[in-house]
Amino acid sequence: MYEAYLRALLAPLGIYDLTEGSVSGAELCGLAAGLDGVSAALETVERESLTATAEGEGLDRREALFARRPAAVTPEERRKAIAALLQIDGDSLTPAAIDQTILGCGIRARALERGEGRLRVIFPDVGGQPPEFEQIRDIVLDILPCHLEVEFYFRYLLWDECEQLGCTWDAVEAAGYSWDLFQMLSPEEA
Repeated sequence: MYEAYLRALLAPLGIYDLTEGSVSGAELCGLAAGLDGVSAALETVERESLTATAEGEGLDRREALFARRPAAVTPEERRKAIAALLQIDGDSLTPAAIDQTILGCGIRARALERGEGRLRVIFPDVGGQPPEFEQIRDIVLDILPCHLEVEFYFRYLLWDECEQLGCTWDAVEAAGYSWDLFQMLSPEEA
């Protein structure tokens, strides 16, 4: 990359023999290779130093600053989670700000205010307890202020909903559902 640039830069001076195989040409080739390596290293440092563009080491180092690793997997989700965690400050205690921080951390949950000092965390699109609940619980409890009472709410299909939908055991068995699977369905899926 830099070899052509250096040749074009030095050729007008006329004091270097830049033909292939010459001493000056070999030195130029060596310098260009060194500059190419430095350029690649600088591009990596620049990318990893910004949260918005970091992909590997930069994200790992930022996540190490927090008590718990965000529940995000892809680089894009990890970037969003780190950005959300970095925004927590003294003005982040409103239900909307807490909800935004939880969602920003890659946790598919919502925080709902339940009265003075009480908060309910729900998992809207998940039936039952999410598989990674222990990690999510620890992250949510780290994010939320310690003076709030936190209640985790899990969604199961209710008998009333089954009756309203006209579900019968014959239909449930014909669909191939076990009881454990059936109770995790949302009313729209039943």
